Amino acid sequence: MKVLVTGGAGNIGSHALPELVAHGHTVRSFERSTTAGRRAARDLPPGVEVVWGDITDAAAVRGAAAGVDAVVHLAAVIPPAADEEPERARAVNVDGTANVVAACRAQPTPPRLLFSSTFDVHGYTLDKPPPRHVDDPLVATNPYTEHKIQCEELIRQSGLTWCIFRFADVPILAVRDPHPIMFEIGLDNRIEALHADDAGLAIARAVETPEVWGRILFVGGGPTCQLTYREYLTRLLAAMGVPPLPDDAFSTAVYATDWIDTAESEALLHYQRHDFTDIAEAVAASLGWRRRLVPLVGPLARRAILRLSPYRSRSAPNH
Repeated sequence: MKVLVTGGAGNIGSHALPELVAHGHTVRSFERSTTAGRRAARDLPPGVEVVWGDITDAAAVRGAAAGVDAVVHLAAVIPPAADEEPERARAVNVDGTANVVAACRAQPTPPRLLFSSTFDVHGYTLDKPPPRHVDDPLVATNPYTEHKIQCEELIRQSGLTWCIFRFADVPILAVRDPHPIMFEIGLDNRIEALHADDAGLAIARAVETPEVWGRILFVGGGPTCQLTYREYLTRLLAAMGVPPLPDDAFSTAVYATDWIDTAESEALLHYQRHDFTDIAEAVAASLGWRRRLVPLVGPLARRAILRLSPYRSRSAPNH
């Protein structure tokens, strides 16, 4: 099968591409021609064809979709960038998805379309017993979720053969730069994670599984990846050698995350191979030789991270 992946160099895409290749598919990756994109392309699996273009360019998307059997549409602007640049995010997320749908419909034999959405589309649900189900109400809480809800409707009305994955949180399996958005999630919020390798496997198996088409599926790590945000963040920071952060650095607000019912997707795709400990260990392993510096650097990193909090007094001690 010939598969086009938009955003193949992104967090989920970079794990989906090798799984698709391993499953014997011919893979084409549609990427923006940026310095970062060109650098990431050097690490793509052998045999992956790269087509350069912008998702907002309808002609480029149509050319990339020519002759493929399936399209995995992952390209998107996510928070915090989607909050900081909502107009650009809409152009990519909504208009770009419209371009993908139009490109699929323009083919003599329209390819099947797998669309990447998010569990955040269900809004604030901390007051409801978990888990969430895919038929729960949809409630936009920020530009990103507004875009995803619009895109889901666009795809369902497209006339194409489609599948929608509402992904749980997929942590980057590496050290990442902190951002103030991390402090906007109340520590008691429920959050479900998914190992990026498992996300890639779910995609690879989905494109060859007839039973997924026409369905909306939650795709997450399952019970072993269901945590509070306090535990989630504390364990990931520990994997990077950073001591726990104080509660008063965080908002107490509810956030659009929750535990989800993945029984159907797991029964169809058998992708849940990793627990949250595996995720944390992969982050720790990404440090490589730098792990020897953790005892020295960790406390310094903690102080730098705390300076990003809008809730913690600037005069508060760093403990």
